[in-house]
Amino acid sequence: MAPPPGIPVTRTGERQASGVWSTAPHPVLESAAGGVLTEVNPAASRLLRGARPGVRLADAAPAWLARADQDLRDRIVNGSGDTDGGASGWIGARSFEAHPSRSGNGNVVWWLVEDTDRRRAEEALATERERTAFLTEASHVLLSSLNTDRCVSATARLASEYLAEAAVVVSPARGGKLPLAHAVGGQDVVRSLVAADPSQLPGLDEALQGFPPVASRWIDPAALPAWMIPEGYTGTITSVVITPLPGQGVPAGALVLLRSGGQFTENEQIFARLFAARAGAALSAAHLYAEQSAITHTLMQDLLPPRLHRVNGVEFAGGYRPAAAQERVGGDFFDVHHAGSDGDDSSLVVLGDVCGKGLEAAVLTGKIRNTLQALVPMADDHQRMLGLLNGALLNSHHTRFATMVLASVRRTDHVVRLRLTSAGHPVPLVVRADGRVDEVGTHGTLIGALPDIESRTAETVLRPGETCLLYTDGFTEARGGPLGDEMFGEERLKRALSECADMPAEAVVERIQMLAAQWVRGGGHDDMAVVAITAPRTNHLSAVDGHTRGRYTA
Repeated sequence: MAPPPGIPVTRTGERQASGVWSTAPHPVLESAAGGVLTEVNPAASRLLRGARPGVRLADAAPAWLARADQDLRDRIVNGSGDTDGGASGWIGARSFEAHPSRSGNGNVVWWLVEDTDRRRAEEALATERERTAFLTEASHVLLSSLNTDRCVSATARLASEYLAEAAVVVSPARGGKLPLAHAVGGQDVVRSLVAADPSQLPGLDEALQGFPPVASRWIDPAALPAWMIPEGYTGTITSVVITPLPGQGVPAGALVLLRSGGQFTENEQIFARLFAARAGAALSAAHLYAEQSAITHTLMQDLLPPRLHRVNGVEFAGGYRPAAAQERVGGDFFDVHHAGSDGDDSSLVVLGDVCGKGLEAAVLTGKIRNTLQALVPMADDHQRMLGLLNGALLNSHHTRFATMVLASVRRTDHVVRLRLTSAGHPVPLVVRADGRVDEVGTHGTLIGALPDIESRTAETVLRPGETCLLYTDGFTEARGGPLGDEMFGEERLKRALSECADMPAEAVVERIQMLAAQWVRGGGHDDMAVVAITAPRTNHLSAVDGHTRGRYTA
């Protein structure tokens, strides 16, 4: 703004006049044509030591102010006499806004108003916003994967891209060696495993144990061991930051930041610790997930249905489909055990259905399977096995019940003899060689519901090419069809099974499962388990006309 009329100013060659300008707290400069200063008040003289009347503004003031003065004069020459816009910039460690105005004689007067505090506050706010955005992005990237290796690589890459020129993630030692992840400038991470002593670098051993970080000024960059410097990094390291990656009670490792040509400020070190806290939490979560996944995998092996094959001349095949696609285990199960004594090739087939589905049902399934495994020596007595199992379930804390069918299988000559006992389970079906489907007349009460159970054992014989099918009610009660609300039902299952005459056991299971899947069409259903017991075709060799030929017998 222009000074009020009548305010005395100091002209070129004159002594500084007393008046408002001479006592103004803000620096004031007046420049004439060519950018020559014609007046400088005392505040401006103290701010710009070389500013005095007769000196060019470009020689006494910062470039941003001289450039603004020249731009304003160019507009005046071109016929635009407005003095809007002004300029701003730094003079030393202080920030100023320069406001121009026109004096009565046509000169330009610059009023400099300091806004250092506001400018620093704006810059601090912008820096804080950038850091917040980075931490948000880092948290998203780090927590988007529970894979430990990917989490380590992401930590090193993000740190080298935003916090330092190079970064190294040091994981806890494994077998006397340190796992390292090097990254330079956000580029691809290089992983290595080195036989090194972390105490070679001051602060690293403490960081790996979770102790507070050592201040950067206490770390000598020249003491960095060669294995710490990323391959291909050519800069001269002048500053190092080492901070722990805190985990859930156990340190997840340490983060080392490297910089050349400057020092890490205290504020930067604090920010590095904020990032390390997030990275450590993500790494700890990834480690915990990996540990739980390994435990789950180990425990799951005893819960997953076994893969069946031919045993003692009898074909066995099984299939299982859980109620939910994301679950691997549930309440349906099957097993095949060797149940014979010395010289006896008998097998015991068990197929059952625990009330409910999901993990809770699978836990009881595991208990039942383990109990039956222990009862295999008395496999000849189905009623006794079921009675002991019933007592075990009643004495447990579980309130669920189960249905089950036991099948003792033995091959003699070219036929397979079966003894089947059902405990509240759907009736077993047998498909004969001509496609006829028979029901095996066995029945019984539920397991784990009543103090005493009743069951009836039935026997049948499978001739070559014939199959006995054991299944759970997940098949017959599966809803689907054209309208999605009709049950698959026993009759439809029998018709499907009649088409499987003379098929191998694997083919029978695959066919039944395929038809059931087509029926439900991705809709909801219970667990489905099925076992096929097949008497295979036999191939006898005979000599005819001096040649050995094969023939199938039925």
